[in-house]
Amino acid sequence: MGKQMKKRIFYGTICEQQVYTVPDGIRKIELYDPEKEKKSRFENEEAYSKFKKEISRRNHNRLFHANFSPTSYYSTHTFDDEYEVHDFEDAKKIRKSFIRSLKRAYPDAVIFLYMGRGKTTNRIHFHMVSEGIPEDFIISKWKYGRIRHIAHLREHCWYEGVDRGQDYTGLANYLFDHWIEEIGGHRWFQTKNAKKPEVEEPAEVNIHGGYSAKRPPKAPKGYTLVEIEATTYGYWCFKYIAMPQKKPRRQRGEKDRPEDRLD
Repeated sequence: MGKQMKKRIFYGTICEQQVYTVPDGIRKIELYDPEKEKKSRFENEEAYSKFKKEISRRNHNRLFHANFSPTSYYSTHTFDDEYEVHDFEDAKKIRKSFIRSLKRAYPDAVIFLYMGRGKTTNRIHFHMVSEGIPEDFIISKWKYGRIRHIAHLREHCWYEGVDRGQDYTGLANYLFDHWIEEIGGHRWFQTKNAKKPEVEEPAEVNIHGGYSAKRPPKAPKGYTLVEIEATTYGYWCFKYIAMPQKKPRRQRGEKDRPEDRLD
């Protein structure tokens, strides 16, 4: 039957508790990772590629929350006619120069930058999320066009009318999906000083009957269980959020943004 294990991962205001079974015969059960499946377990290359994409999405989401909060800025950078670029190799050169100018002044800043094409204009643009750089400095260093949007990340994110606090999963997925094959390479750029999620050592579950959707692990102090997922890769994922102390009422007429959807 194997042994049921639990592993906690903390990133930002989120705690993720993974519950999985280690098959019999595994000597070092503490090193077993349910997210690292072997390619031979998949029916075809397409299924394996889909698996790798979803693992990358999870890793990106954790990194995003580990580094950004309501003090961080989300900005959209466009190119005007004079500086318009038509291929991503040229765009990458501008990206490198732009980030270098920001880091020169603020070496401790954390930056994630995403490239993409507009759905209607087909023009290349950047999305950036940054921590540790003032708004006016970001604006002053973008000399290639307009910044169409720059604002702090929300302290309260609403999904389908429910306050989920500083859960930026919708925005993180929106930016992750901005990548297209034409770009090549990694889906996003991140500075080397980006913090990693805090991963605790897995521990064997010693309660009778183990954990399940009807019997989830206890929430850490100050956290609330908001989501339960039975993954197709053999483990349960329980998601908890530490909510801000003050919960404001939803403003009349306030709507979810496209990037705030969880799907």
